[in-house]
Formats: sequence, structure tokens, C-alpha cells
Amino acid sequence: MSDSIQKYLDFHKEAGGTGKLFNFKLISYQEDCLELEGEFSDETLNPDGSVQGGMMTAMLDDVTALLIIINSNATIYPSSTNLHSHHHRPLFKGGVTAKAHLIKMGKTIATVKGEIYNSQGKLATTLMHTIFLQKRN
Repeated sequence: MSDSIQKYLDFHKEAGGTGKLFNFKLISYQEDCLELEGEFSDETLNPDGSVQGGMMTAMLDDVTALLIIINSNATIYPSSTNLHSHHHRPLFKGGVTAKAHLIKMGKTIATVKGEIYNSQGKLATTLMHTIFLQKRN
């Protein structure tokens, strides 16, 4: 299973804009839960040296969408309808852990929760992602 997940992560890195930034590596996956290692580089920082909030939201947008893609074996493509983020503490350049957990999946809409933890394991960002589910053949 990890080989097929790596295939999606590699495609995301090669074909996606933000996929090139975050350098995702698989930590764990089980149905409805995905955990990735991610990275914030210099390009994601504010002038004060902390990660820009939109970059944290973008990382969680990616991780929560990847969970839908992986769960569906790429038969569903996620399209965001709402991203609601809470930033609990600043993040800085370097590695983080990003998690996604499926809350509810309907026929056309899904809700996925995403979280970023800093290098000390403290919660830094929470995202509630509402997703329109586009079927792919």
C-alpha cells in the first residue's frame, strides 16, 4: 500500500505547484487517516522568519485533498468549497507533521480535518476542509 501512496505523493510533487514546496514523505496511512512529514522552506516565510499563515493552510489543503484521492484510489478529485483555518502558534523553517482525518463523506461533499504539529509535537494549525467530490474515470 505504501508504494501506491508514494505514487500519489510523487505525482503531487512533480505536477503540483505546492507539491514542489512541501516535500511530503509518508509517515502512516490507514483508511480515513493520513500522516505525512512536510517541510517549510525559506520560500514559505514571512519577513519575520515565521511561516506565512496561507502556507500552513496550503499545506493542509494538500494533505486533506490527498487523503480523498488516496482513499478513492484516484477515482475522486477534490475541489475545495471552504477552507477554515485556525493558527494556534507560529511555525518556522523546517520539518513538521501534517495529519488528515476524514470526518464525513457524502455523495458529493466531504469534510476533512487537517492538523499541523511542530517539531516538538505541539499543535500549530487546524483546518476544516469542505470538499466537493468530482468523480474521475
